[in-house]
Amino acid sequence: MTIDDIRALVAADESRTLELKKSTGELKDGMHSACAFLNTEGGWLIFGVTPKSLKIVGQEVTDRTQQEIAQALAGLEPAVDVHVEYVDVPEYPEHKVIAIHFDGWVWGERPHTFHGCPYYKVESTTKVMPHDMYDERIRAYKPKSYAWELQPADGVAMGDLNRQRIEGCIRMGVEGGRIPASALTAPIEETLSKWKLVKNGMPTNGAAMLFSDKVDEYPNFQLRLARFLGTEKDEFIDNQRVEGSFFDLLDAGMAFFFKHLNLSGRITNHSLQREERLEVPYKALREALINSLCHRQWERYNLTNSIAIYDDRIEIGNPGVFPPEITPETIKNPHDSYPYNPKIAEALYRTTWLENWGTGAKRIIEACREQGIEEPIWRWTGGFVYVTFKRPSKLSLERHDPLNSENVPQNVLQNNADVPQKNKEALQEKIIEHIRGNSTVSRKEIADKLNITSKTVGRYLAKMGVFWEGHPKTGHWIIPDINQSENNNEEHS
Repeated sequence: MTIDDIRALVAADESRTLELKKSTGELKDGMHSACAFLNTEGGWLIFGVTPKSLKIVGQEVTDRTQQEIAQALAGLEPAVDVHVEYVDVPEYPEHKVIAIHFDGWVWGERPHTFHGCPYYKVESTTKVMPHDMYDERIRAYKPKSYAWELQPADGVAMGDLNRQRIEGCIRMGVEGGRIPASALTAPIEETLSKWKLVKNGMPTNGAAMLFSDKVDEYPNFQLRLARFLGTEKDEFIDNQRVEGSFFDLLDAGMAFFFKHLNLSGRITNHSLQREERLEVPYKALREALINSLCHRQWERYNLTNSIAIYDDRIEIGNPGVFPPEITPETIKNPHDSYPYNPKIAEALYRTTWLENWGTGAKRIIEACREQGIEEPIWRWTGGFVYVTFKRPSKLSLERHDPLNSENVPQNVLQNNADVPQKNKEALQEKIIEHIRGNSTVSRKEIADKLNITSKTVGRYLAKMGVFWEGHPKTGHWIIPDINQSENNNEEHS
């Protein structure tokens, strides 16, 4: 390095990758910055430049100076091998600038400390690293020792795991070709052990998160659900909090979407059958919610995942961070998979609930494009990762779905007198579809699925001439010729 190189570095002023000190009299503060460089993006520590004026003055360098620098560097852990450069200053004979370059931190390496304290860079400022950031890096450095998902579950025994759900997941994995067929007859404990969800014969936190029916010891196994009036959090239309393991939370979240988002219907050209879809693609919402639950920081016991629906957008949030290799800006680009909870992710992959090639964001975007709505936006707030879907307007829905027969929220359909004739016909068709799919379905079940009242279902059934035949519990619905029924109703009106 030459004095011209020093001048070029100094000309840009102090930054995230450059720290200037007047002399080694500030050696201790300089080592704080050195530690911060090692824990961030790396950078240059230079002695012999006045920070305010950026004047290069250098300093006298003796054997004692070199010994002090070596001793200070020894206070960094883990130890670093750096080259200290001494550059002559022409304007000040016998003075030298001392320049030391430190490489940046790489994901999976142990975080550095100086005399036991970790530091990191926030722009040009050196700060003590927060505990959660340090713990996360230690966890990445020794995942088998510190990972939350690998720790024994508190208060959860093998008998507390939902065996029916586990067996169902195994069947899905076998059918999807990701689990050998022998797993169908193997003991469940053996399969869970292969997935690293059992430790010393006991379920891990990962097993509890996925399959436990007992969640009393896990206050973070919750999902906050809210439908706000307007575009701010000023007033609720619906506010819920559900608890359970992974599949309980997934089911509750998807049910909330169907309850509060617009549902449209169209006739597909290839089959001439009615196809229903949410205003935001079901597949995109499901993928985003699965990722939110799978990749969150479950060790943060005081925080929960959330779904917030506003008039103009949907936000799915989880306590967590982006992997160092991915940012909110680059997540839409092709990338590898960096799961925060690799064993949970592996189990979900084996059972076909998740892909492991980093294609989740790509599939979400493609589903939105197919339906003609805007791509979602990812962001990180410092503690939570959010994916935000913009809700399409009614005009937009009609433009992308010209055969749409219903573009109003389903809860509007409860007030039958105010529903336009077009939407009445759509609701009537939905009721008939549910009965054709299951001739023993109850009025309450139909009402719950369509978010209307049982009384409304009964009124439509009577209008269409649909009646129940046989015993109240063992009978079934009879659907007459709908056109004939409507003609008869007109004759008697």
